Amino acid sequence: MRSRLPRTACLLRLIALCILLSHTAAYFGLTGREPLVFLPGPFSNEPPNGKAHLKQCEQMTLTRRQKRLCRREPGLAETLRESVRLSLLECRYQFRNERWNCSLDGRGSLLKRAFKETAFLLAVSSAALTHALAKACSSGRMERCTCDDSPGIQHREAWQWGVCGDNLKYSTKFLKKFLGQKRVSKDLRAQVDAHNINVGIRAVKSGLKTTCKCHGVSGSCAVRTCWKQLSPFHDTGRLLKYRYDTAVRVLSVTNAATGESELAGPRRHGQSLRTTDLVYLEDSPSFCRPSRYSAGTGGRSCAKDTSCQNLCCGRGYNTAMRLTSLSCHCQVRWCCHVECQTCVREEEVYTCKNA
Repeated sequence: MRSRLPRTACLLRLIALCILLSHTAAYFGLTGREPLVFLPGPFSNEPPNGKAHLKQCEQMTLTRRQKRLCRREPGLAETLRESVRLSLLECRYQFRNERWNCSLDGRGSLLKRAFKETAFLLAVSSAALTHALAKACSSGRMERCTCDDSPGIQHREAWQWGVCGDNLKYSTKFLKKFLGQKRVSKDLRAQVDAHNINVGIRAVKSGLKTTCKCHGVSGSCAVRTCWKQLSPFHDTGRLLKYRYDTAVRVLSVTNAATGESELAGPRRHGQSLRTTDLVYLEDSPSFCRPSRYSAGTGGRSCAKDTSCQNLCCGRGYNTAMRLTSLSCHCQVRWCCHVECQTCVREEEVYTCKNA
């Protein structure tokens, strides 16, 4: 374990992951050993006041160097919290209909292995941290960075027009510094983890787009200001889920020209391994029944026509009826008020059998 990349180990702490969180509370921190604390939703645009951020930094399990960086940057602790929230929600959403659903159960054992699921966790965590840092810069939550440095736009002008670009350049640079990027290890697992971390960062970069705003008379584009903007993180999550579905099993080979080991996988469609491919070393378990990696799929809700067959692993499913309340017969009242009745509807629900 000691031979692995330091930045990989740090990110594993960060991700102990998304799956460490529940909807409103979590084993928060970067290891999952901290007590339960309540996490906010998307946080305020204002940086923490006074020395509140110092307390937040101390609550996290960071290296001594990382704590120094955290104390120096008042907005960093909240940004780390936001990145964990982002990665958790996206992981659970993307795997909501899969046998492994990014659950809390078995996370420790899972992170020790080189499954496809481990690859996704590393990628979505590095992507979330990259995204959160860039957004924190552009919204003014971090003091040591500001808008992106796109040519032709000054920071003062950017704030004036409300078009401060997401600072992805600073984000990726700071991320490498925070995780302690070092020379690539010869250890195969370390190479795989480092590759998947970079896949997450590249996924965020691929969603960077240029947005423009016109300032001319009557909306004409006589004067135009453009800035860089990241895609919604849900788009990044969807891309990483596709990378998971098409992940490549790899092994280590020696480069004849350099004599160094590198990752290699089977050639697909005439192409060798790409920097955007998620990679893994061993086949995943089925996740059908309880194991050290998951709680199994027994009792999971499923959709009769789309997901029950796969999710229930051939064990079949139970059908039950439940009553749900919903708004109905809505009418608009003068002025600007909508009145609705409450209707009760009976619907079928399906859950996987345990045996």
